[in-house]
Amino acid sequence: MKFIDTIKNIWRIEELKNRILVTLGLLLVYRFGAQVVLPGVDAAELANLGTQTQDGLLGLLNAFTGGAFANASVFALGIMPYISASIVVQLMGIAIPYLQKLQKEGESGRKKINQITRWLTIAITLVQGPGYIYNLFATLPGEAFVIPSQTVFVVSSVIILTTGCIFAMWLGEKITDKGIGNGISLLIMVGIIATLPQSFVQNFISRTSGEGGDIIMVLIELVIWFVIILASVLLVMAVRQVPVQYARRTAGGGYEKNVFGSRQYIPLKLNASGVMPIIFAQAIMFVPAAVAGLSDSETSQGVAAAFSDIFGFWYNVLFALLIIVFTYFYTAITVPTNKMADDLKRSGGFIPGIRPGSETSEYLDKIMSQITLPGSIFLALIAIFPAIAVKLLSVQQGWALFFGGTSLLIMVGVAIDTMQQVNSYLLNRHYDGLMKSGKNRKAVA
Repeated sequence: MKFIDTIKNIWRIEELKNRILVTLGLLLVYRFGAQVVLPGVDAAELANLGTQTQDGLLGLLNAFTGGAFANASVFALGIMPYISASIVVQLMGIAIPYLQKLQKEGESGRKKINQITRWLTIAITLVQGPGYIYNLFATLPGEAFVIPSQTVFVVSSVIILTTGCIFAMWLGEKITDKGIGNGISLLIMVGIIATLPQSFVQNFISRTSGEGGDIIMVLIELVIWFVIILASVLLVMAVRQVPVQYARRTAGGGYEKNVFGSRQYIPLKLNASGVMPIIFAQAIMFVPAAVAGLSDSETSQGVAAAFSDIFGFWYNVLFALLIIVFTYFYTAITVPTNKMADDLKRSGGFIPGIRPGSETSEYLDKIMSQITLPGSIFLALIAIFPAIAVKLLSVQQGWALFFGGTSLLIMVGVAIDTMQQVNSYLLNRHYDGLMKSGKNRKAVA
């Protein structure tokens, strides 16, 4: 079988084999840490915390941490403070000249930005840590805490949670450097996948229990799930090819076209921003419920309830609109059409019918605007599909989180990115890649 042959080829490449083993080992360490309960908490008394994280915003956060949030583990905050810090630094890079300067300094600037992100991660963790601990006090019974001094428990737990987050961040960076794939994204994906089997089993039991269990509905759900996965793959990989020709000056001062003998293309992604618009929007969606919860008025409590229900109508309407807005925003700051136009001009490239320089930049910007609209709408629909699955198909909420949304898109995006990296190793060694069919070619020593 071709799949088995591909696995054998992967194992023959020593560097790739070692990188995969390092990646699996570090991911195993992360998953082990997610099961280690904070010192001073009785693991047998965590039932109430598990109930609290079955649905709603806390259920979503628990899914991202692979159940560590509900386990009151040393990795309870997961890698999310680092993600929040990265988002803040990217947004500040638009307005703060110092960060803009660092972005233009290449590798040295990137290292400084990473250091700023790490310090901001610590600051965010020091804010979120006490909030998590006091939520434990409010949720768990008094006998769950075996350390008599509340102050000692809070201080020690915040230090441990901060250390756990930094250690998880370190694991992610080591996977990126020594392993295969984007380490931070892999940690999030593994956390999400860890909760998938349990969610499916719970939904299966719910569907099939009682008289005349509805096994047909389970099969329909699985079919819909695979269709959504395929749609997500198309969203991640879809591109629009912009034709480019090349020219160089001849001895007579004119231009010789098609230097490379064929037309080249600029691939512009339908969804150039990936899952970042969803992550941005998701972070903001925590704000309305938190702000409204500060007031005891009936209106504020109603707003808090509406925006705490991630499957509710108003939550998903605002969520979809924010995703569309952030898709345009993130695409604008990550797709440098001016730089693309300048690079084309320097290399003698041009888009047929479009003058090099500013007109090429405007043309590329126009194309990006045209393809970003359907891409953003498609992204928003996939993001809110879990709510549709709950309301129309009566899917259990834990299992519904995998019917689109951030969870599914992260799984698909990270899986494709990792496969592409493995694919590049195989093709460089003259083997067939994971994403290409055909016969294996003999390796070149």
